[in-house]
Amino acid sequence: QVHLVESGGDLVQAGGSLRLSCAASGIIFSINHMGWYRQAPGKQRELVARINSEGSTVYTDPVQGRFTISMDNAKNTAYLKMNSLKPEDTAVYYCNAQVFSDDSYGDYWGQGTTVTVSS
Repeated sequence: QVHLVESGGDLVQAGGSLRLSCAASGIIFSINHMGWYRQAPGKQRELVARINSEGSTVYTDPVQGRFTISMDNAKNTAYLKMNSLKPEDTAVYYCNAQVFSDDSYGDYWGQGTTVTVSS
């Protein structure tokens, strides 16, 4: 069993910054990749950023240049540094990880952390 716990969501003014954290715990042999998704009210969940175990990253266009994803392999923790936040970044942010646990890879999700950006 693998658990993901997010933290760092908050209310912030436009132009501000936040750092989200996602800690994976449980039976973890390796992590293939970790990522952040977000879901705004009335919209579908979308990928924000993803990083693999080798450090390769992918970002969605609206956050390119403003957000930075990183991962501490020793701590099984991913981070999302968000700068120059905009009201349209307001959403629940979910952590996702593909983890090799027991004898197979599994796809795991956290419960989400809320980011609210006021104008």
